[in-house]
Amino acid sequence: MGAAPPARWPQPDGSPVSCREKVKVLEENWQELAQVLRDAYEDAVLMGVDPRAMKRLLAELVEGLTPPGQGDR
Repeated sequence: MGAAPPARWPQPDGSPVSCREKVKVLEENWQELAQVLRDAYEDAVLMGVDPRAMKRLLAELVEGLTPPGQGDR
């Protein structure tokens, strides 16, 4: 899993987030999330979960995310 954050963080209009503090927070969150996902995946596989199934389940979790204020998160 690539742990490097994206080179740019697109806003809804396509322009990149340019505030240095926002980019810093986004990059820190990305690194933390990458580690948590990696740990959860490895734990599941070590406990006998099919690796392909775990990847699918994690992808479904991400697909189920909704923007703040637009339903359950």
